Amino acid sequence: MAVLKNLVYGSFLREIGAGIYRIRGRKPWSFGYSFYKYAYIRRAIEEKLDVFKAPRLPKGYGAGLDERCVEYPWFFSRLHSSQRRILDAGSSLNHYDLLNLPLWQGRQLYITTLADEGRPAAAAKPVYAYQDLRRMDYPDGSFDAVVCISTLEHVGMDNTLLYTGDAAKKEHAPQAYLEALDEMKRVLKKGGSIYLTMPYGEHRDLGWFQVFDAPMVDIMAKRFAPSSIFRTYYKYTDRQWDTARKEDCDRGYYVDIHAGASYNDDSPAASQCVVCLEMTK
Repeated sequence: MAVLKNLVYGSFLREIGAGIYRIRGRKPWSFGYSFYKYAYIRRAIEEKLDVFKAPRLPKGYGAGLDERCVEYPWFFSRLHSSQRRILDAGSSLNHYDLLNLPLWQGRQLYITTLADEGRPAAAAKPVYAYQDLRRMDYPDGSFDAVVCISTLEHVGMDNTLLYTGDAAKKEHAPQAYLEALDEMKRVLKKGGSIYLTMPYGEHRDLGWFQVFDAPMVDIMAKRFAPSSIFRTYYKYTDRQWDTARKEDCDRGYYVDIHAGASYNDDSPAASQCVVCLEMTK
């Protein structure tokens, strides 16, 4: 079983999958899309991370890809060298290409999510815990950093569609993300950073998640009461991702593949806009 798992995640088969995606026209979410996307993201982190500290992204960056291609590099570009004990709240980092990044050397990653989503063969050896982000078992001040990539929008919503078979997680509590935010602040050390990303634009409740709007982001910032805050907005337009002004993202929309959405050449694969927050406790 372990041998089979390693084969599945092996670079040869992953490259084949990515190649099939390219040959078939690079349609979002088609066969090979995830292989191609995560290889693209890994290269961006290893080779182009400095561009995420610049005012603009390179022309054509992330063509045809969903928002993860900006969320992950943004996080790694902001992560401080002194932050060694890190909580991944939501398991968004639990991917082969991400867990095999050299930058994990000397760091310990903890992954907390609702249910087992697999454990990729990786150089990094995360510590896994399966629990609700609103009620975590970690002691106060356990982590130097907490990263929560496109997860808060799912807290309190119907997580049985993709993430767990637990019927108790078929919820509709749109304000529950604030409880998770409180809990993440609790387990963060004083002076530590929380890194949050979420779909942004006009508020939408899609049942299994919600799109955050400006008032919701402001409520989060006020509730967390950070000693400092850094905000970045990204928008997908003209077949590329780039930094954007908040005002240009306030009417951002979401294309939901799970609701039968169709795509044209310039439509985003998922969220048109995202907001990324770094808040210091």
